Order: sequence, then structure tokens, then C-alpha cells
Amino acid sequence: VQLQASGGGLVQTGGSLRLSCAASERFRVHAWFRQAPGKEREFVAALKWSGGYTYYANSVKGRFTISGDNAKNTVYLQMNSLKPEDTAVYYCAAGQVILSSTRDPRAYAYWGQGTLVTVSS
Repeated sequence: VQLQASGGGLVQTGGSLRLSCAASERFRVHAWFRQAPGKEREFVAALKWSGGYTYYANSVKGRFTISGDNAKNTVYLQMNSLKPEDTAVYYCAAGQVILSSTRDPRAYAYWGQGTLVTVSS
């Protein structure tokens, strides 16, 4: 299983970026996590393919949107109104995750390599 994340970069406060994660296989849930220097990995957003259900961390709700392309097995994270505190390495993840564990990184079996997002103030 391969997950290939892309789309990170440097952006100013208030700007936008779109991350992509292309997967070689589709699993029940695909998600994005992030890890800032010196901090633990934290949940950002998740997509349950069946039904198209989406889940967000409170810190990004209303600013970030997760979506998926069924034909390409690709998940996107549209990030708007970016803030310096969004600076982190963003990782995509996938797995046969049950609903109650959507926000737990330990529930995901497969991970991409990470893409760096830097938001300058």
C-alpha cells in the first residue's frame, strides 16, 4: 500500500493551499494528521468513503475541507484562512478505521511520507 502526499509549501497568513494524497488502495477511512515541531501528531480531518462522511478537528473546522476523488483514490485537503499555528508536517493516513477511532492516529495502518506546510506571519 502506498500513500503519496503532495501540495505543501510556504504561504502567508490568510492564504490557501491544497494538499493531495494519492493512494494505491482505498480503505474505509482516509485522513490527514499533522505534527508541529516538538508536538504530538494530531488529527486534522477524515473522510469515510461510504456515505461521504467528513470529520474535522475543532481547530480547522470552517477553514479546511476534506474531499475525495473515487476514480483516483485520492483525498484532498483544501486549507483556507491559514494561520501560523497551522505550520506543521501534514501526513495522510488510511485504514479500516471504526467511527469511534477516527481521530486516533494509532487506528490507521498506512501512512504517507508527509508534506511540510509553513504559514508565515
